[in-house]
Amino acid sequence: MAILGFLTGYIIPFILVLSLLVFVHEMGHYLVGRWCGIRSTAFSVGFGPELIGFTDRHGTRWKISAIPLGGYVKFFGDEDAASMPDANNLAHMSEAEKAQTLAGAKLWKRAATVAAGPIANFILAIAIFAILFGVYGKVVADPVVAEVKAESAAQQAGVQPGDRLVALDGSRIKTFDDVRRYVSVRPETAIVVTVDRGGQELDLPMVPKRTEMTDQFGNKIELGLIGIVTNEERGNFRVETFTPLQAVAEGVTETGNIVTGTFRYIGNLVTGRMKADQLGGPVRVAQASGQMASLGFAAVVQLAAVLSVSIGLLNLMPVPVLDGGHLVFYAIEAVRGRPLGAGAQEIAFRIGLAMVLSLMVFATFNDISNLIG
Repeated sequence: MAILGFLTGYIIPFILVLSLLVFVHEMGHYLVGRWCGIRSTAFSVGFGPELIGFTDRHGTRWKISAIPLGGYVKFFGDEDAASMPDANNLAHMSEAEKAQTLAGAKLWKRAATVAAGPIANFILAIAIFAILFGVYGKVVADPVVAEVKAESAAQQAGVQPGDRLVALDGSRIKTFDDVRRYVSVRPETAIVVTVDRGGQELDLPMVPKRTEMTDQFGNKIELGLIGIVTNEERGNFRVETFTPLQAVAEGVTETGNIVTGTFRYIGNLVTGRMKADQLGGPVRVAQASGQMASLGFAAVVQLAAVLSVSIGLLNLMPVPVLDGGHLVFYAIEAVRGRPLGAGAQEIAFRIGLAMVLSLMVFATFNDISNLIG
């Protein structure tokens, strides 16, 4: 029974969420590739041995594979699923056949086909957020302080109950969530909080404290806090509703917030303001999927949107074997007027594969350490 509960509570939601995101990502590659006249020989959700599949009239093998940790589109003329060109095969092709390969297509077609995967993930996230905001609205609160925690950054800076936060580092804000989002990714970073106190605006410098917290599921998270709290009376809690166009705009904004927050997090890792053990892998994603599933369908869908943005950003990293690495190759080709040699590309792909595998091992080690701890 315990194993059955683990499967239904964690593994199945994880597989469903990840498979959806992989399918959308690879469909972006496939559709734009088809539009550009590039043939595909395989479309797989998952890696490894094929579990089930069929071949369509265009010669593409559509399949679900055994290892549900990714997927790929293999284009005509590719050596492998990472779109490494098969130099020997290409050398024996006619010009008409080469034009149907990814390596033989015009530069802009290759770039468009590769970029389409991450773009599809961003579009999916925007669509999910737009639907959620359109259906459920958004709970917001005014950025008015009800309580200042003792010995917090806010107390040391002179924030008082009743103050209304109006700007952070000069940027105007509207809701208490704007404060949370801005501060949480800036631990140990000096900021200036502008408050309205009795009609007078005051600039209060402070440094958010890096704080380890535990969420409702017992997961430990690290973020920046300044130590202010609002409540229903002060914050005027309410649900904002949106028209379809407003919901789409809000979806774009929410997706942009995740992107900027991710870059800020990476910067914090580099500067040492946050610990690298916050970086999670497939085990943590599976755990989060199960936890969100316990909260209901909307929570799972929201997690899918967040993960979709993460997958899009990850694939845009300038690492060979990832989409971003291909785009770097194409940028070099545009500058040089000719592509990198096959030998240089092969070496780069091997280095990129080693980097990706190392990152996966490190993230999985973090996941296991967190579970044990």
